[in-house]
Amino acid sequence: MSLILGIETSCDETAAAIVDATMQVRSNVVASQHELHERYSGVVPELASRAHLERLVPVVQSALEEASLGWDDLDAVAVGHAPGLIGSLLVGVSAAKALAWSLGIDLIGVHHVLAHLHAAELNAEPVPLPAIGLVASGGHTHVYHFDEHWRGTLLASTIDDAIGEAFDKAGTMLRAGYPGGPAVEAMAQSGDPLSHELPIGRPKVGGFSFSGLKTALLYALRGQPRRLDGKTVFPRELDDVDTSTRQDLAASFQRAAVRGLRRGLEAAVAGAQNLQCLVAGGGVISNEAVRAMLESVASEASIDLRLPDRACCVDNAAMIAASGHIERRAGRLSDLHLQASARAAIG
Repeated sequence: MSLILGIETSCDETAAAIVDATMQVRSNVVASQHELHERYSGVVPELASRAHLERLVPVVQSALEEASLGWDDLDAVAVGHAPGLIGSLLVGVSAAKALAWSLGIDLIGVHHVLAHLHAAELNAEPVPLPAIGLVASGGHTHVYHFDEHWRGTLLASTIDDAIGEAFDKAGTMLRAGYPGGPAVEAMAQSGDPLSHELPIGRPKVGGFSFSGLKTALLYALRGQPRRLDGKTVFPRELDDVDTSTRQDLAASFQRAAVRGLRRGLEAAVAGAQNLQCLVAGGGVISNEAVRAMLESVASEASIDLRLPDRACCVDNAAMIAASGHIERRAGRLSDLHLQASARAAIG
């Protein structure tokens, strides 16, 4: 029973996990950095990389202790090496190389976006392929077609903001809290999603668009701006907007964002041949409205739906270890020349 240690440091989560060959999670430890970045309403790359340096060794040790394992029990170490914040990635890749070399075990470089989809196999049966894969997070809104060997072809992506980024910015505008995605979802539960008809992005080329929705939310909150003495002036301040109205706008924003996501996804599903499954991953997939939409799309297309547990939708190392198993079975191993990369396409 091979055991793989996964290491994830692509953004602001320092994570380590151990997953066995049956995709059972033996441990999954995540050290969040939300308290470091909350005052900035977004991730500060330099702070993130420094925090990874401080937290990675204790997190890896905690993962081993939680699984009741020692260093000699490991067969491989998998690490998310792309894409992400380059400083953060370097911390994880350097640590994984050191561990693989010192322990004499396999090193496996993992693509972070693909790992979000492989997370659907954690504590579950393998994903039936061919499949349409949706990755929706703070940095990604991509739809892929995967063949029987998990080889992916990009079908659609956002032309501006990722959907998670739009949720985060909406959270700032609504003063919902940080991180913005879960905060907007919580605020939306008390609002009326039909109270405001916010626009759904309609890109000329297949894909997604959320920038216009974000701007429409700003104008709904503060009114149409005008120029006065060379400055942009809004008719009202956010303090003038009552809580009930902000809750209604949060619900309306969420409804429009999910409808936009569905529109692009349905087009990809309709154009696929011999499709067996719809699989999704990324932080936005923990949103209840998004999960309900995915269930509806899969049901209408008469295909299977595979989603990770909510805890494994956000950045975590269990998905990295799971991806490591899939790559290792295919004979795709890395060596000590493995490089961190801020941008990299799947494949």
